[in-house]
Amino acid sequence: MPSLFALIKKTYRMAKPRERKVVMRNVLSLSQLQIITYLLPIIVIPYLFRTLGPEKFGLIAFAQAFVQYFMIITDYGFSITATKEISLCRHEHDKVCRAFSSVMIVKVMLALLSLAVLALIVYCIPKFRNDWMVYLFSFGTVAGSTLFPVWFFQGTEKMKYITNLNIIGGITIACFIFLFVKGPGDFLLVPLINSGALLVTGLSGQYIVFRKFRVSFKFQAYAHVKKQLKAGWDIFISIAAINAYTTTRVFILGLVTNNTVTGFYSMAEKIANACQTFPLDSFSQALFPRLSRIYQKNKIKAYMLMQRIQSIAIVGSLIFLPLVFFFSPTIVSIVCGGSFAETELALRLLLVSVFFVTANAFRVQFLLVCGKTHIYSRIHVIMAMIGLPLIFLLIYSFSFVGAAVATIGLEFGIFIITYFTVKKLR
Repeated sequence: MPSLFALIKKTYRMAKPRERKVVMRNVLSLSQLQIITYLLPIIVIPYLFRTLGPEKFGLIAFAQAFVQYFMIITDYGFSITATKEISLCRHEHDKVCRAFSSVMIVKVMLALLSLAVLALIVYCIPKFRNDWMVYLFSFGTVAGSTLFPVWFFQGTEKMKYITNLNIIGGITIACFIFLFVKGPGDFLLVPLINSGALLVTGLSGQYIVFRKFRVSFKFQAYAHVKKQLKAGWDIFISIAAINAYTTTRVFILGLVTNNTVTGFYSMAEKIANACQTFPLDSFSQALFPRLSRIYQKNKIKAYMLMQRIQSIAIVGSLIFLPLVFFFSPTIVSIVCGGSFAETELALRLLLVSVFFVTANAFRVQFLLVCGKTHIYSRIHVIMAMIGLPLIFLLIYSFSFVGAAVATIGLEFGIFIITYFTVKKLR
């Protein structure tokens, strides 16, 4: 396998100077955000784990997993489809305004529908009704993410606004938690603080879109709204399917076991997710709109660039992940404030799935770049149909270990299917 530096050098030369400059500026901007957003949890999460205890920490994690479903509904695939549309028409002001208005109308409607569904579930099911305030306060994060136009900033390749607003929001959350959360009795303040900060961030993002980009909101004809719904459908189904075997792990674990076990496992997932998304997520988000534009002009170049970047990600993960595996006890001790065998075991198992995700990330993205959303959707729907019963069965039989093992199997399956699908598309 070629060396990491050789791959980076070859990939660097494939892009034009301006393309390199724009992508790297956005990568650096998003990487700054991820560094801050991962440094803060390293400080905040151990504090919450020790201050609230595993049970209340597990309850908060369960509530976050629950409202994540509503975030999926309100996103509706716009993180992909709207980003791509804005990137292709960003120099045509009228089209940008129409796209922005249509997307926001759909997102707000879906947020109101989600709130109604949440209220019905909390009222009718005792497990949720007993802690109804936790779920209500947690829903504020859904409202904040609905308002925050991250897809617009990605499409215009102005990632600095995402970075600045989220860093301010993250620091505010950390400061408020340290100031006001002093014991298990303060657990309700955690979702309240998170929701308040995200709502302010969302409103600030809207202000920037209107003020800096001169975008105006106008109610759109049904045809334009329908167009956005149709464009986002395949991606929405795909993201819903993906979360059916990702977010659902914590949710099912909370239903089948207890808040304490959920707390131990959710800590392992948070650490594994940090390894999975940094810096991969920054580069993926920065590359998507640019790769979409390259594909419109030169399909072969876009494919070759994707292959090179994917190779870099694989080589990098083969260097980084074994180190995390070896130092897992130390990492868990630092993050959790003590030695927890359950979290260490779950983390080491989840790192295997992280490798398959990393080794597949840019191939999956390429399906979206070349407009094969129906294939993207089909892959993840099939895996969700297999994954949901598998996750439930393994968690029921083996608790948190079953959740991690199911994750490995599913990500390996997606890797194999996507690899041969993209190879065939070539």
